[in-house]
Amino acid sequence: MSNLGIARRGLCFVLAAPSGAGKTSISRALLGSEPELALSVSVTTRTPRDGEVDGVHYFFRDQAEFERMAGAGELLEWAHVFGRHYGTPRAPVEASLSSGRDVMFDIDWQGHQQVRTAMPADVVSIFLLPPSLDALRSRLVGRGDKPEAVESRMAEAWSEISHAGEFDHVLVNDDFNATLAEVRAILHAARTATARQTGLAGFLAGLR
Repeated sequence: MSNLGIARRGLCFVLAAPSGAGKTSISRALLGSEPELALSVSVTTRTPRDGEVDGVHYFFRDQAEFERMAGAGELLEWAHVFGRHYGTPRAPVEASLSSGRDVMFDIDWQGHQQVRTAMPADVVSIFLLPPSLDALRSRLVGRGDKPEAVESRMAEAWSEISHAGEFDHVLVNDDFNATLAEVRAILHAARTATARQTGLAGFLAGLR
């Protein structure tokens, strides 16, 4: 894909936040309005649910194949969650970036560390903060989370928030539309970074 006629390399766009900080809403709105941005498809060892399609919702693999992929360096990041393994296959991401398409990652701070280590020149990351912990609790209660789930997520929130300084950008999500505009501005600025303009030399030569 290109920007103003200049071919570019895509980027790994990481958006992270504690549960309840609005990451899902921001991600959906951005994916719905940015045709050059696609959500990364994870590989998992869990079985498909009704309606899920391999390669669309997840890449479904058994435990042995997942371990082989991890050992062979075919995963950019992976984690063990509730008895199942989840990870990000490297090959589809590399293919997207080479074709000028951006890939959004819905991962936590640990996944961010792994992806940045694997592809340091391609990662642009944002951490979304709530305006306060009281506001975060109110959001969790307001969306219908059970009391025990609210307490569990609040206990995890500070641990996640303590890693905000490891991200390229930090935004306080106090107003949805304003935050979405800021996230989009960061994405658009990253796309036009000189280092990403793989076709710049050719474009300049064509101006003569």
